[in-house]
Amino acid sequence: MKERRRYDPEFKARVVLELISGKKGLMEASREYQIKDSVLSRWKQEFIERAGQIFEHPEQTSGQAERVAELERLVGRLTLQLDMAKKVLGYSGFPPEKGE
Repeated sequence: MKERRRYDPEFKARVVLELISGKKGLMEASREYQIKDSVLSRWKQEFIERAGQIFEHPEQTSGQAERVAELERLVGRLTLQLDMAKKVLGYSGFPPEKGE
């Protein structure tokens, strides 16, 4: 069975921009890059459909920053609880495990 070729996103974007700008026609690009015209059409359609997502980036970044802050608070709280548990075990006379 023939292995599928994979193309990096930069290459796909460059080819689609050539199609959209009119530098190359669909069949011309298909022959030059040896890619089926149906694949190029699909790339172009996906590019056009997802073009609006480029401008949504700042909202995602703030959401991710909030999530990171929440996780950092959780790590801090769990670290504090672990330290307190270790102290309680130390006061109880319980023998510590190796490596502590």
